[in-house]
Amino acid sequence: MKKENKKPSFKTKKQPKEFDDSVLEIRRVTRVVSGGKRMSFRAVVAIGDKKGRVGVGVGKGSDVANSIREAKNDAKKNLIKINLKDNRTIPYDVEDKYGAAKIRLKPVPEGHGLIAGGAARVVLDLVGIKDITAKLLGGNNKLNTAMATITALKEFKKTKEENESEEEKEENKNENKNE
Repeated sequence: MKKENKKPSFKTKKQPKEFDDSVLEIRRVTRVVSGGKRMSFRAVVAIGDKKGRVGVGVGKGSDVANSIREAKNDAKKNLIKINLKDNRTIPYDVEDKYGAAKIRLKPVPEGHGLIAGGAARVVLDLVGIKDITAKLLGGNNKLNTAMATITALKEFKKTKEENESEEEKEENKNENKNE
């Protein structure tokens, strides 16, 4: 009989990722110091769960992997929750600006699809919006475009006060029905 030498397996089961992520931009940044130039990297990352949560983060590091990791952490800190109409689009037109980037978002009928370009398309896809038209009206910087999209989407964000007031209205309706 032959003995089989089995090595213990240290592989852990991969847990499903909470967020999908997309690297929007990696830029090499150089600063001049005494004695030469010092290089670092800046990464812009968008994360989302395709269920109404999205965030954009910026990270800087001495190498690309560090900057991406830092950007993901920053994006998790800046997450926002958006309320979608019929879980597919936004309730009404919105136009917003961030830096030089100006964006207009319009809801469209079901089946129209996601019509957007550049960083705006990535952010809207990570939110989970399926039917929308977006037009970038100024600026070609991916970071500013992504942030303009986020600021436009913040208009559909529910605050804790709104959630509490809705709960109070529901309670009042239930009390009136009981009387």
